[in-house]
Amino acid sequence: MAERTALLERAPVMAPPPRTLTGLLRGLLRTARPRQWVKNVLVVAAPAAAGRLFTPYAFGRLALVFVLFTACAAAVYLINDARDAAADRAHPVKRHRPVAAGQVPVPAAYAVGGTLGVLAPAVAAWLCSVPVCALLTAYLGMQLAYCVSLKHVLVVDLVVVTTGFLMRAMIGGLALGIPLSRWFLITTGFGALFMVAAKRYSEAVQMAGKAGATRALLTEYTTGYLRFVWQLAAGVSVLGYCLWALEEGGVPNAGLLPWRQLSMVAFILAVLRYAVFADRGTAGEPEDVVLRDRPLALIGLVWLAMYGLAVANW
Repeated sequence: MAERTALLERAPVMAPPPRTLTGLLRGLLRTARPRQWVKNVLVVAAPAAAGRLFTPYAFGRLALVFVLFTACAAAVYLINDARDAAADRAHPVKRHRPVAAGQVPVPAAYAVGGTLGVLAPAVAAWLCSVPVCALLTAYLGMQLAYCVSLKHVLVVDLVVVTTGFLMRAMIGGLALGIPLSRWFLITTGFGALFMVAAKRYSEAVQMAGKAGATRALLTEYTTGYLRFVWQLAAGVSVLGYCLWALEEGGVPNAGLLPWRQLSMVAFILAVLRYAVFADRGTAGEPEDVVLRDRPLALIGLVWLAMYGLAVANW
């Protein structure tokens, strides 16, 4: 609390830019973090794992779920930025966020965020199912609690962010009524924890000695502890994936090769490749690592091809 008060006292008084409707809409869109929407592609994870992705019904239902989850995430970002606007003005990077910079008024951010937060679960209950509505509501509650207090609690902050990824992966299965495999949940959950802990580790490494330039909680973690967490999570996710692939191997394979088992090689290589960036402390933006590293992208395509062949029994 003392650190937050100090930030507020140091926050410069900035004259808000002239407001127009176009500028307001652009500001709201920027606050919704379009670059982060790629995370919501995880809604296809469970249907893809079950081989039920490419049907007109599944495609339409998953597109709707993607939009609804994106709306919930945008609601959280809007409310978070409105709540932290004063503190963000003291941050060298966050002060450029639309709400902190005055492009989007704080009441407008609260209003739009609250509206999205109410409408998304309501639409889910109407057009999807009660379980989907319940999961979206739980996601909103958890993320808002994170914004208010949980992000300041050691370990719990890692668990909350990881659970958000796991919920994304679960909701597609709930929307299509697909039973969720225990190995799927273990692999997805610990894979997410691997990336989250690697991100925190990278932030801690890059911001070492720069007090006040990053989230205060990082100063309470040691780089050794964060390294332990991402290494443990990487190992468990690999083990879970291998057990899943080998379990499925008990079913007669109609294809030319055991593609599902062979996909373990690509999965392990992907984890090892990502771990290179985690070890260097350059995995602070997971989406940039995944999208910009060509070897990792190639490994991902190979894995996708192997899995597709397994589903098609080729």
